[in-house]
Amino acid sequence: TKVVEKGKGDGVFITTTGIGVVPEGINISGDRARPGDKILVSGSMGDHGVAIMSQRENLTFETTIESDSQSLHDLVAAMVEAVPDIHCLRDPTRGGLASTLNELAQQSGVGMQLREEAIPVKPEVHAACELLGLDPLYVANEGKLIAICAAQDAERLLAVMRDHPKGVEAAIIGEVIEDEHNFIQMETSFGGSRIVDWLAGEQLPRIC
Repeated sequence: TKVVEKGKGDGVFITTTGIGVVPEGINISGDRARPGDKILVSGSMGDHGVAIMSQRENLTFETTIESDSQSLHDLVAAMVEAVPDIHCLRDPTRGGLASTLNELAQQSGVGMQLREEAIPVKPEVHAACELLGLDPLYVANEGKLIAICAAQDAERLLAVMRDHPKGVEAAIIGEVIEDEHNFIQMETSFGGSRIVDWLAGEQLPRIC
């Protein structure tokens, strides 16, 4: 399905549906994050959203910022084979990394502690976001994923992700903590702390 504003559905929308079987023993769900779990991402954040905005607004940069749009089924297959007990998997599309983690925290009834320096963001994307007044944590991604797993599985899962062509920039960016308020907290690169809240207002650029 596709949701559009009233009177705006005057184009062609092509949708596809993948139908399959969940293998026995696999239980991946947004409500399975537990305190002590590690949070991983498969690569740099914000590439797609900044690439789209730069094209729409005819912005030029010294380096080319490319969309990360890609299929991740083969990466996920390798991850599940290595660590069948992955707790959560989610794509940080609309609302970016920040909104997706808030959604998972709410579903699981936990909080999260992130480290800003551990979150991969390409220098050119970071510079573009600074220029445009955007936070890369809220910029959409189309070819990246978030994984949450038990602490004892994290290094093995990270190694498998980095061995795959679509996960070479994978990183452990934080951990799940107990928090009755379900806050996402982040240690900043300056040594301070900030709350990473839900996306407020309209997503920029709007891509879906």
